[in-house]
Amino acid sequence: MGNKNKTISFRVNEDAFETLRDIAEERDISLSAVFRDYVDTLVAHDGQVRVVPEAELDSMGESRESFPPKIEVPKSFVREHERLELEADHLREQLEEHKRYVNYLREQLEDGDEEVIQLEDLDGEPDEPSFRLG
Repeated sequence: MGNKNKTISFRVNEDAFETLRDIAEERDISLSAVFRDYVDTLVAHDGQVRVVPEAELDSMGESRESFPPKIEVPKSFVREHERLELEADHLREQLEEHKRYVNYLREQLEDGDEEVIQLEDLDGEPDEPSFRLG
């Protein structure tokens, strides 16, 4: 199966449309090619695209910062984050297990078919004094 192209449709105001048309003419490409280029760039950079005028881009030169911004994270932070994720997964599993057990107990309580045994009946020796709680 091939990759099928999809059509995206949206509305822009007249000024924006004229600006986009000027950009397309300046680059000597079709207006739809402008959008395809933008969408391809957006997808390639995982939605992290910043539109900057060319004059500003040239003035930034080599000193410009990369986009999207990147920071270094210590390995200890990453390890702690992974440990906490594993612990959270474990706790979720325990919670599910406890929920199943509570449901099981509720079902047992609702059934009520089991015989109730009195503590006095368990005493085998009638000579011993009996005690009552309460």
